Amino acid sequence: MIWEVFRQEQEGEYHTHCGNVHAPDREMALLFAEIQHARRKPTNSLWVAPQKEIGEVDTEDAKFGGTTDKSYRWATSYSFEAAAEEVAESESEQVEAERRVEGGDD
Repeated sequence: MIWEVFRQEQEGEYHTHCGNVHAPDREMALLFAEIQHARRKPTNSLWVAPQKEIGEVDTEDAKFGGTTDKSYRWATSYSFEAAAEEVAESESEQVEAERRVEGGDD
């Protein structure tokens, strides 16, 4: 039986796939994984999983992110020029009002 091996270098990091081992059961797979994949590199943890139990979904099977338009999530889809003009006008009005107050033209 083929077992896929996932290795964690330091506590708190993700486990990453590092290879596989051939073993008749889980205990032997862990032993072989330790010998083959943890002996030379710093290793905090090893996982082994039967190759048959690992599934995959790729672009042929499904479209990631769905088919709905989610462009509203990206600032590039917004038109902010009109708002920028309004802000500039508001700022100039504020400056003019401050001049009037300072000059006593009220």
